[in-house]
Amino acid sequence: MKPTHITDDLNRLLCLLPDAVKESLTSKHLYEELLEVVLDLGRIPEARFPEKVIPLGEEFVTRRDIENMVKKLGEFGEDNRAGIERTLHRISAIRNRKQEIVGLTCRVGRAVFGTVEMVRDLLDSDQSLLLMGRPGVGKTTALREIARVLADDLEKRVVIIDTSNEIAGDGDIPHPSIGKARRMQVSKPENQHQVMIEAVENHMPEVIVIDEIGTELETHAARTIAERGVQLVATAHGNALANLIKNPTLSDLVGGIQSVTLGDEEARRRRTQKTVLERAAEPTFPIAVEINSRNHWSVHSDVASTVDLLLRGQKANPQNRELDANGSLRLLNEQTTQPKALFKRPTRSQLGHSIPEIGMSKQEVSHELIDSKIQNHQFPSRTSPNKQLQVLCCEISTQVVDEAIRLHSWPIQWVKSLKEADVVLTIREGLSKHTQLRNEARKAFIPILVIKSDSFPQIERALKRLLSRYANIKNSTSTAIDQSIDKEDDLSALEECRLAVEKVVIPLGRPVELLPRSTRVIKMQSDLVNRYQLRSDVFSHAEDQRLRVYPP
Repeated sequence: MKPTHITDDLNRLLCLLPDAVKESLTSKHLYEELLEVVLDLGRIPEARFPEKVIPLGEEFVTRRDIENMVKKLGEFGEDNRAGIERTLHRISAIRNRKQEIVGLTCRVGRAVFGTVEMVRDLLDSDQSLLLMGRPGVGKTTALREIARVLADDLEKRVVIIDTSNEIAGDGDIPHPSIGKARRMQVSKPENQHQVMIEAVENHMPEVIVIDEIGTELETHAARTIAERGVQLVATAHGNALANLIKNPTLSDLVGGIQSVTLGDEEARRRRTQKTVLERAAEPTFPIAVEINSRNHWSVHSDVASTVDLLLRGQKANPQNRELDANGSLRLLNEQTTQPKALFKRPTRSQLGHSIPEIGMSKQEVSHELIDSKIQNHQFPSRTSPNKQLQVLCCEISTQVVDEAIRLHSWPIQWVKSLKEADVVLTIREGLSKHTQLRNEARKAFIPILVIKSDSFPQIERALKRLLSRYANIKNSTSTAIDQSIDKEDDLSALEECRLAVEKVVIPLGRPVELLPRSTRVIKMQSDLVNRYQLRSDVFSHAEDQRLRVYPP
């Protein structure tokens, strides 16, 4: 869909301007690209466009010009903003020390349809979304269309916190560009955080849309809302995610930053100084978007991993998206946010003789696990050996799955129904949210593959494993892939066990229950626990068994 600009009653904004300014602007015939008109006392008025600024006439702006414009407008709020009822236009005032208006900025308000295609797939994930970008790049415009799509297309209960009446326009009746979304106005900008909480408590929204989170109270309110299970869509001051991390007021939106002092041995192993910066908590917004220009966006689909990389001094690699002239979405690169290992992974033979060195943080362990039914499961025979493997994605981005399939030309297809599926691909949180799906899959003897996250590398590796076990594909290549992946799974399981012992069981004196594993892997974990002279037991059923490690 090609982006469509709709300028709402531009003539109503032009009628406010002085006659000389209006005539000069009319002769330019550049309405479609006009951003704003600026009038400052004693200066020549200007028309601002995305790439240039054009003077309007040769006459200076007088006090009478400004007074006449103010009389035609409604009252200015405490944020020095006014609007025109049932339009998206905004007029902002500049005052002198005597609180007299000496300058006006007339921003042209537009509803733009089509830009939501940039993040349409992210809206289905039910995760909170944060938009960033420089002023004038289109954050509020994108926010407005996202609210409309969530309310009309996805049929969710959406409430917009409209502090300056910029999203839904001036007046008591909201602008039709927000669709069925409801709008709550804010009497004073400093009360925005209170209205945010009030919206959750009084109106039962599924989604809350906020423009310009800028204070510490608003960041705390956003976290409170997110922890109550409400999806947030908001904009924040800052050009990029790196700017947000350095902002002490807004850093909590991406998890917050804390200073941690390492021991001498740990600092040597990490090859860093003793005091390092680490993320303090899970981000309020799991997904962040940097709006570089109106048609070029950068998407961080895993904010936690990206922040960890930036704090280690590594470069983040977001997924760059672009809209072409026809409104079609193009992915310019693949996102890879997996942290790099801080030491060389030991081989399986080395693990048999010594304990691996400490050096990997919890976030760096790949907790990829396989439902026990898939270990020796044979997929149903096919009438045609070329038939595609049917994969049901649960809490997994189907767009990322499509990218992996296209990249390798694999004979795999994702389906929407369990009846059509040969296997279920999900993340760990997906099993807890969809317990009924898991029970139905077990009854139907459909294996479940559980991965740590829905990042591209994890999904790519999971699909490769599934394909290697697909019926009628038993050549030497698939066998080699199986052996390689089994080896990595063993290392991951042992690393998980080691970290649990050395980070929790011994120092904190608390028992730890590990992730479900196969009988063979649990035996390896048990042997590793014995090396620490600790006790362990196996719990749960055979198809979901796990090891529990007890403190000394």
